Amino acid sequence: MAGPEQQAPPAEDTLAALRKLDTPTVCNALEALDVRYRTSGFSTRPFVCAEPSLPPIVGFARTARIAAREKPAGTPEEIRAHRLAYYRMIEDGPRPSVVVLEDIDPEPGYGAFWGEVNSAIHKGLGCLGVVTNGSIRDLDDIAPGFQLLAGLVGPSHAWVSVREIAVPVTVHGLRVEPGDLIHADRHGAAVIPPGMAQAVLDAADTIARKEALILDAARAPGFTTDKLVAACRGAGDDVH
Repeated sequence: MAGPEQQAPPAEDTLAALRKLDTPTVCNALEALDVRYRTSGFSTRPFVCAEPSLPPIVGFARTARIAAREKPAGTPEEIRAHRLAYYRMIEDGPRPSVVVLEDIDPEPGYGAFWGEVNSAIHKGLGCLGVVTNGSIRDLDDIAPGFQLLAGLVGPSHAWVSVREIAVPVTVHGLRVEPGDLIHADRHGAAVIPPGMAQAVLDAADTIARKEALILDAARAPGFTTDKLVAACRGAGDDVH
């Protein structure tokens, strides 16, 4: 399968339609399209969600690894240059973006990369939010509309610094390559494989129509298991 860099990114109207779906619905659609996605392509551990009321974020992955427990090697000039290279990576490439940041400390989240300043910088560079196993802070001062899914909340940044950029990362069981299309909300995150965005929308619509038959029956007075069986048959599905 061709990588995301070899295919035209989905059109804005497709991205807008994906933002109307929650991430569990995206996972349902993916597994309906290919059984492989019943066991891959989604996060498998819970996140702390900074703002559960925000709508889903859909964007192209910018990936990096961070650490915070030990002071980074190099001169101050080298460290600043590396951080600038990271921000240039955020700025470059298709937008909108979602940062997927793997904390590689033995104790992930020892120091927070994300707070008031970095959320403002990343939002200004076209980023919608972050998915990380690291920590977040400054919860009352996060840039408006910027979503954070994190491993934990913590008070200090310690020695946090970017150690690697534009590399494959794994965050809470989800493996992400640079440029992957990310769908995330308060439930977690998933990768939409290259070329499958419209198929996901179509599958989600089909699933919603089938589920509506079962939900309507379940919510009606006098619901019974026989009516459940009939509704499932009408939806072309087995009893859930």
